[in-house]
Amino acid sequence: MATTATKNNDSVWSMVRLGLILAIYAVAACTVLAIVNNITAPVIAANQQRKANEAMRAVFAEADDFADPATNLCGTSTSGSSTIDNIKLAKAGGKVIGAVVQITGPTYDHSTIMVGMDINGTITGMQYLENTDTPGFGQKGSDPTFKLASGQTFYGQFAGKKAADGFVAGSTFDAISGATITSNGIAALMTDAADVMASALKEYK
Repeated sequence: MATTATKNNDSVWSMVRLGLILAIYAVAACTVLAIVNNITAPVIAANQQRKANEAMRAVFAEADDFADPATNLCGTSTSGSSTIDNIKLAKAGGKVIGAVVQITGPTYDHSTIMVGMDINGTITGMQYLENTDTPGFGQKGSDPTFKLASGQTFYGQFAGKKAADGFVAGSTFDAISGATITSNGIAALMTDAADVMASALKEYK
């Protein structure tokens, strides 16, 4: 009987000891992850901001400054299918000449793009910040080596287009062959981007 009790006590202690060891490892792992996150999070955020700033200047080269609009227009778009991540008024010599918007929404998977539009409703440029669509198909949209029949990149073709004409894949802009869902997704993002920029610019016309 004593031997059996001793074995049972050893078994219980072994389980407790294993639990304590696992708990210590878990605490240590969480601590390391927290430290790594605290170190890398600011770097990642800074890189994302730098990339966004570069994209703003790429899609609105005539602007020498970017400022917040009077009203916060960030959040879910009016269509409900995309998210307005950021919007800025584009200025030159202190005068508002247009706007830029960072917008995210579903394509085949999802994409984040930066779009610029001048005060007359002409698109000044579009750049991808993120594209997680299918390689070889939807990712052609952000590929600088992929050229449409016109010789332009997919994203480059939007510069100079009038927002009032609408964005319809295969009609008002060239779709990516074999990537209909991606093309339609970008059409929806461009539409939402133009709408929110028009709202931001209406008081400056």
